[in-house]
Amino acid sequence: MVLAWMLLFVVLVLVELHHLAFYSLFVAIGCLAAALVALVAPDAIVVQGIVAASVSVAGVVLARPYVSKTFHQHKGGHVAAGVHGGLVGQEAFTLDRVGGTQEAGHVRLAGERWLAMTGGPAIAPGQQVIVTAVRGTTLEVWPVDFTALDPPSADTESNQ
Repeated sequence: MVLAWMLLFVVLVLVELHHLAFYSLFVAIGCLAAALVALVAPDAIVVQGIVAASVSVAGVVLARPYVSKTFHQHKGGHVAAGVHGGLVGQEAFTLDRVGGTQEAGHVRLAGERWLAMTGGPAIAPGQQVIVTAVRGTTLEVWPVDFTALDPPSADTESNQ
């Protein structure tokens, strides 16, 4: 019976990973509790079922509201409307040096890391930028403050 409870546990965890509604998770935890009971008392199938149901209901009623609320809170920005057009005009934050197409860097936008490049001089890390265009999955950005422009490096100057 332990194997059956563990199999049910795995299936429910996979269902939860697909849906993220936090119902299957607590039923899966109930199945895990029943598997532990089955290890101690393999013939007490009714007790296993009662433990599974009790733990599942307790998790859904007592813990799910808090877990769901915490998990679904968005931090670090807001979700932009639309896919590409909604990103244009949004403010982002450079994570590393952002240059032209040959020296693209990264920005943080709405809590996610994006590949970014600029149409002008390179932008230093840690600067606020505005998205001016989207090219595939790469954002084209421009600094909010022109003091954010990174001075050319020695390598860049020697190549010109």
